[in-house]
Amino acid sequence: MSKILIVEDDKKLRTELEVFLKKNGFEIYTIENFDNIVEDILKTNSDLVLLDLNLPNNDGSYICKEIRKTSNVPIIIITSRDSELDELICLNYGADQYVTKPFNLQILLAKITGLLKRSQITDVNQNKIDCKDFILNISKSTIEKDDKVIELTKNELKILHYLVSKRGQIVSREDIINYLWDSESFIDDNTLTVNIKRLRLKLEEINLEDLIETKRGQGYILI
Repeated sequence: MSKILIVEDDKKLRTELEVFLKKNGFEIYTIENFDNIVEDILKTNSDLVLLDLNLPNNDGSYICKEIRKTSNVPIIIITSRDSELDELICLNYGADQYVTKPFNLQILLAKITGLLKRSQITDVNQNKIDCKDFILNISKSTIEKDDKVIELTKNELKILHYLVSKRGQIVSREDIINYLWDSESFIDDNTLTVNIKRLRLKLEEINLEDLIETKRGQGYILI
């Protein structure tokens, strides 16, 4: 069953979409708190995102751009903005479809179904994230640089993926543990220390020994 995330602040429309899509066999998630919207979207590991443009605190186009830094999840913009400029910006930022309100639910369903089918047969290379210094291959759980390929454990992959999504920001140990807990990779403080150490050793193998920097009393930062 495909998972669809609805990011819409209009409660009436959000409920209407949720009921309709559940009836058509989808597993539905919704977000109602928009304070940490990009992080929350990525945490759901959804198969497709329905994203409104007019959201509290952040514009949907910015959110789309941030998601695309670390994820290839299909994104359909649903919005009352009908200008070609808004549509062009969203498509350039990585949106797959741009649907203006009011819309026909059956047509939206057809777009969702089509995107999900295409994403399921997309080449595995789309699971590769270009991290500038290296390639993070999600599907193979590896890091790649030049002609070297290093295998990662499940937790190492999730930790590195999370640090990549927060690149340039200090991430606390508590945030990493909570992230792994939410993704059902149960981990405690000592286990995190071991995983970070092993991850650093693997990065050293491809000459990236200083990539993960410790900020004493604060956490880690991927530089």
